[in-house]
Amino acid sequence: MTCDLTNPIFTDEAAAIAHLEHDRWAQGVTCPLCGSDKAKKMGGQTQAGMFLCGDCRGKFTVRTGTVFERSHIPLHKWLLATHLMASSKKGISAHQLHRMLGITYKSAWFMAHRIREAMTPAVAAPVGGGGRIVEADETEIGGSHKTKKPLGGKKRANNKKFVSLVERDGKVRSAVIDGRNMADVRAAVRANLDPDSVLHTDGAQFYKGLMPVGQHESVDHDKQYTRKAKGNAATVHTNTAEGYFSLVKRGLVGTYHHVSPAHLPRYLAEFDFRMNTRTKLGFNDLTRAAAIIKGVEGKRLTYRQVG
Repeated sequence: MTCDLTNPIFTDEAAAIAHLEHDRWAQGVTCPLCGSDKAKKMGGQTQAGMFLCGDCRGKFTVRTGTVFERSHIPLHKWLLATHLMASSKKGISAHQLHRMLGITYKSAWFMAHRIREAMTPAVAAPVGGGGRIVEADETEIGGSHKTKKPLGGKKRANNKKFVSLVERDGKVRSAVIDGRNMADVRAAVRANLDPDSVLHTDGAQFYKGLMPVGQHESVDHDKQYTRKAKGNAATVHTNTAEGYFSLVKRGLVGTYHHVSPAHLPRYLAEFDFRMNTRTKLGFNDLTRAAAIIKGVEGKRLTYRQVG
């Protein structure tokens, strides 16, 4: 099922507000300031969409306590931008949002970062578990070996590197690492991998000793890209992780063109989110966008934090 762009929630502000209120408070309005359920909608044209809490006497709207808070952009444009980012496999640039939504480029850039913040899980559960196979690999974002023109500097040593843990037929988790200290790779794997998983990696030395005997398999890429494991175990490879890297790099290079090292973690969270809500796992464009809307609550991102 695809997104119906003729839906009034993308063009009419009242419909967008009603949609978000129902989505956020399906069981009844709860005050985001104190948690009370004694809230009532205020009347009058100047206070449209505003609620008054019967306990703390605070006033709030459906935006309060979300990444939409204090934004002057209409909610129907926020919903449209969310659906566009949810359904664009390789991302959608701020310039494209700026043209499609009729807002400034600066506003579109900030809007996209706030939506990425909603894509970032509040609590990141470990990847894998219960004997599931998780592939781990690291890569870098920047220029090629020939051009030597990397992200964030003039030397390839300044390229930004990250590691991804990809569960076969499951979820993915990426983390930015310090390329000068491969101890960060080990730390990232330990922090994001369920200890009961089976880890598949390439032959890099820094993966050795991370898992108990029998829970780590590696393949030497100087000789082969896949190999048969002993017994009836699954084939050892990191092809799934490398395929994911290919998708991320196509998006970062082909769609965004330049990504600041300071913002790379948020871009990775965007690609991780879409991978974790892909069709194979039972999602479509509508449910993926709905998952982003669920993630807006309890988060704030100011321009000072990203500017």
